Amino acid sequence: MSSIPPTTPTVVQPPQRPKTGKIVAIIAAIVVVVVAGVLIFVNVTKQSNTADAADGAITSGLGSPDEPVRIGVVGASDPYWAELTDAAAADGVSIDLIDFAEYSQPNPALSEGELDLNQFQHIVYLAQYNTSASDTLVPVGSTAIYPLGLYSDKYDSVEDIPDGETIAIPNDPSNLSRSLLVLQSVGLVTLNGGGTIYSTLNDIDADNSRIQVTTLEPSLTATSLPDVAAAIINNDFVEPAGLSAEDAIAQDDPADETALPYVNVWAATEENKDNDVLLRVVDIYQNTQSVLDGVVEQSGDTAVILKTPVAQLEESLATVEADTLANE
Repeated sequence: MSSIPPTTPTVVQPPQRPKTGKIVAIIAAIVVVVVAGVLIFVNVTKQSNTADAADGAITSGLGSPDEPVRIGVVGASDPYWAELTDAAAADGVSIDLIDFAEYSQPNPALSEGELDLNQFQHIVYLAQYNTSASDTLVPVGSTAIYPLGLYSDKYDSVEDIPDGETIAIPNDPSNLSRSLLVLQSVGLVTLNGGGTIYSTLNDIDADNSRIQVTTLEPSLTATSLPDVAAAIINNDFVEPAGLSAEDAIAQDDPADETALPYVNVWAATEENKDNDVLLRVVDIYQNTQSVLDGVVEQSGDTAVILKTPVAQLEESLATVEADTLANE
């Protein structure tokens, strides 16, 4: 009989219990890393958005690169316009300057939606345009008052101009009247009733005036100098004619308290007068020193920079429009 060898007892190991504490710790660490990553991403995104908001860059709509603010001017080559364009770009606003050769063009272009703003005229000019065209363009900011000067390439002073000579002045109604007032202030003409901002050639008292007056399109008075004794030349056309404001032999006083109607303004359509982007452009112009310095330099140091409240500009425009209609 064979013997059965003794059986070696089988040792059964108890099941391993999960190391719960260690797993939880790992999961917690993962969660912390993920949450930290999310927080960092959110914070970076928030900071980026905040920086964009602080920068104020316009990425769509009016003022964006795809839809720049279109500004109508006369004399876009004047250096201060480049200063304005650069300053606006630095502030996140894109500008497109539209240059016009004649004063008669920017207002219709603004009214017809070809422009968003224009900047070339004073209140009297704007009032006379509105009344004649039955339009409602409005001032949305002031720029400066520019003196209106009398120039000559033949005579060094008003006193040197012989009696009976001819002087050329701009033919647009507002500058025509202002030119006559300049000529009267230096004794070249006498105006019936003392003259007003509505005076015309018919108001010249021929018996008591020293010279004859002829009218030309504003851009042509400078080129007429070889053919006349002297000419009233609008500020925009002085430098292109090879002249400087110091060459004027007479001019009006831009600091006179009665000069408000001759403050140059930014103009917009009535429906856009409260547009934030357009007002932002005006603000950039009025508060960028390099732009203002350029305006003064371009004028031969004669421009008087003003920040006239818009309400005051609107009041002056309404008054001049009413007076214009009454004088028609």
